[in-house]
Amino acid sequence: MPPLVSTEWLAGALGRSDVAVFDATYYLPNEGRDALQEFRRAHIPGAMFFDIDHVADPGAALPHMVPSPGRFAQTMEELGIARTTSVVFYDQKGIATAARGWWLLGMFGHDNAAVLDGGLPKWLAEGRPTESGDAPSPVRSEEYRPDFRAARLRGIGDMIDNLGSGASLVLDARAHERFAGAVPELRPGVRPGHIPGARNVPYAALLTEQGTMRPPDALREIFARAGVDGSRPVVTSCGSGVTACVLTLGLAVAGLPAGAVYDGSWTEWGGRSDTPVATGDA
Repeated sequence: MPPLVSTEWLAGALGRSDVAVFDATYYLPNEGRDALQEFRRAHIPGAMFFDIDHVADPGAALPHMVPSPGRFAQTMEELGIARTTSVVFYDQKGIATAARGWWLLGMFGHDNAAVLDGGLPKWLAEGRPTESGDAPSPVRSEEYRPDFRAARLRGIGDMIDNLGSGASLVLDARAHERFAGAVPELRPGVRPGHIPGARNVPYAALLTEQGTMRPPDALREIFARAGVDGSRPVVTSCGSGVTACVLTLGLAVAGLPAGAVYDGSWTEWGGRSDTPVATGDA
């Protein structure tokens, strides 16, 4: 399955027993919006809600950290997802948080997953139908056997080691003013700035004015300007490991190695007192 599918493709696939559609919207506290309530007001017919704070490690101090393989398998079974299911994620913003669902499934070996290009805004702009209310309860699936791909994930120790080795190129998906440390961070106790040596590629730079992903050649040019030349693997980061996945999605669409995601991202790095912080342009 390609990493992106069109609204036309999804419209033709709705109702198929082997296709599951999820609204994977996540709003930051400062956005003042409730993703689940907005899902109940309007969602793509047959879609279910994918809560990234639920498909996560419940014992972690940081938000929506990657769950254990066992918890991931349990949640997939609860959501009615089998290994053969084609899964499409979208979000209410366009392409912002849906990529987290796509990346999570790929992390556990489920490559039959994609993001809806343009998300719900494009679907609505085309006059396509929606439903309201709660999604129907899914039918629990057969036993789900995940295939955890550790190489797609980075932790704090990996990132500290990379400061010395420079083995991986770190791309930060946050807006430039946050990357530069020119504005306060969104979460209390988190310092402004970025990981020393990181390059800034705001995730919105990968999107057209219509909110769809730019074509592969344009994406390759954007990544090349950030230093992606194939000589080093890429690690993507952001505020809490969500929009970093948009960069990972963009790499996949561009035909480049997807690399890994730093799951704790700036919430972890900037929230510690023992990690160095850089400010200004990279």
